Amino acid sequence: MKILIVDDHSVVREGVAALLLSGFAGSCVLEAHDCARGLDIVEEHADLDIVVLDLGLPGMGGMSAIPEFGRRRPTLPVIVLSSSENAHDVKEALALGALGYVPKSASRQTLLDAMEFVLKGHVYVPPFTLLPDAAPVVACEAVEEPPPHLTTRQLEVLKLLSRGLSNKEIGNTLDLSEKTVKVHVTSIFRSLHVINRTQAASAARQGNLI
Repeated sequence: MKILIVDDHSVVREGVAALLLSGFAGSCVLEAHDCARGLDIVEEHADLDIVVLDLGLPGMGGMSAIPEFGRRRPTLPVIVLSSSENAHDVKEALALGALGYVPKSASRQTLLDAMEFVLKGHVYVPPFTLLPDAAPVVACEAVEEPPPHLTTRQLEVLKLLSRGLSNKEIGNTLDLSEKTVKVHVTSIFRSLHVINRTQAASAARQGNLI
């Protein structure tokens, strides 16, 4: 696995890199001190698997970089690792296309688990956003927007996803690789403006997509 860490503090980059190298045996970790360099690395390494991105960066901030990473590599997952524990920051990052958000106060294992979760095609939301006063973070907004455009294949994936099938089960049903299903699920989440499978199923039903 090839991972890119974008953080302006070398101590943080080195610490996270050491954690990832120990947690994901055989992985390759690349580092960037700002978003400009991070975007260059994305262009240089087509085999990147995931980006770990800080928000408080000099020059182009992390929030601005999230959609730019998505524009250059639509299937490349971005997970935010930030000192901010503000629910609004979580909501904004996910709305911009990040597939996970981990506060820097979290445990080492939490970051590893979150990355594995995202790499399996899910969206990781930190537990503190699920508290009652942070409920707007997980509220489904798609039902108030115009119907999204989904391809025929994405609609097929969405239908099976809504039945509770895993990516592997969806792949077996549609004769697709699990990686291809993951790409479709990511695109569906972005089109529906949702952050998890439950919300995707709810939005699909309310929008008469299934």
